[in-house]
Amino acid sequence: MPVILIVDDDAALREGIAEALADLGHRPVEAPNGAAALARLARGGIDAVLLDLRMPGMDGMELLCRLRTDMPALPVAVLTAVPTAGNTIEAMRLGAVDHLAKPVGRADLAALLARMLPQDAPPAAPPAEAGGEAELVGGSKAMREVQKAIGLLADSETTVLITGETGTGKEVVARALHRHGGRAGKPFVAVNCAAIPAELLESQLFGHARGAFTGAIAERTGSFREAHGGTLFLDEVGDMALPMQAKLLRVLQDRVVMPVGGKPVPIDVRILAATHRDLARAVKDGTFREDLFYRLGVVPVRLPPLRDRLADIVPLAEHFLALCPGGKRLSPGAAARLLAHPWPGNVRELRNAIERVAALARRPIVTPEDLSFLDAPTPDVAPDWLEGDLPGAVARLENAMIRRALAAAEGNRAEAARRLGIHRQLLYEKMRRLGLDVSAIRTDAVGNQDESNR
Repeated sequence: MPVILIVDDDAALREGIAEALADLGHRPVEAPNGAAALARLARGGIDAVLLDLRMPGMDGMELLCRLRTDMPALPVAVLTAVPTAGNTIEAMRLGAVDHLAKPVGRADLAALLARMLPQDAPPAAPPAEAGGEAELVGGSKAMREVQKAIGLLADSETTVLITGETGTGKEVVARALHRHGGRAGKPFVAVNCAAIPAELLESQLFGHARGAFTGAIAERTGSFREAHGGTLFLDEVGDMALPMQAKLLRVLQDRVVMPVGGKPVPIDVRILAATHRDLARAVKDGTFREDLFYRLGVVPVRLPPLRDRLADIVPLAEHFLALCPGGKRLSPGAAARLLAHPWPGNVRELRNAIERVAALARRPIVTPEDLSFLDAPTPDVAPDWLEGDLPGAVARLENAMIRRALAAAEGNRAEAARRLGIHRQLLYEKMRRLGLDVSAIRTDAVGNQDESNR
């Protein structure tokens, strides 16, 4: 039975809270002031503290400071009859789980204690691998294919075009290609072509001579020469203006840069490029040069969106949690909440969400409530899918992924099988084994015709 220490100089209020705690299945212990609270805490056995702010002698804020220094793992919630912006901010800054205004109802008290008291911890996640932020995490089939491609291309000098939606980790792949290749000991220089105004991009990439234009008071080396011997990563190359595309093409062909106002300089650089745009369509629309498209896309590597990497979501979240201070871990319910979210911002959105939780969650175990800012769970992933045995969980995961692929393909089973990376016959077999009603799934006319012609 959890033991809750109530620290308040108002005897009647202490008694009321103690009665409510007892009804909720906890054992209340009372202290009328800060000194008495410290004496009781020194004897041990306290699981959480409910702390009043305004007390004679040592006030609640001073006691909270002492507790954060001496007992940093002890959950403390502040209750005050006079909540202000100042004491709310200071209490939360000092590590309070919450800051509530008196009187506190029984339902609010129960919810507060649910957040304060430790939950059953899931198995400890493995420690994050060396490499930190730049580590390429993921064991899904789609990501294993990307990892295989990195292994095949790392020692090559071939230009690689990395494509994928915004936030999928294109720069992480570029850094992995550099880190695992023969140029690993040389510079890796990344340039975001979309973030630099078109009139400045030429100087950024190629450099300029002193006095080449108004304001050029010193020579600039440029990113190509800064990356000499190493790798130059051109991020969002699809946003580059057409005149700049022509100059880039010349550099790729001749391996010589022409600084603005300077003389030609030979370079030894491996080029990696990335974009979230459909460059083939841009070529047709006349916004991207066809010859540059083929020069950059010698070997394309496509990064799948996070919604197609369901098996990677929890490992990625645990990896990002391990990079944050505090040693927090995911509960099964929190993992299910992460799996239910569509992640339109992909891995970048997931990382931001985890960093938010790591900063705001007070308990060592992240719960679904800590992720309440995410979209509500979608029907295709049940909140309790992690419960039960492993075969059952795998079956529920397959069911969810097959339904999602069929919905994305508008019922076209051939297209759904392609999205899942399996043969159509295997998809049919899995649908039958999982009890999915094939006849109830709408197959568009084109899909039916395609399948009947095979």
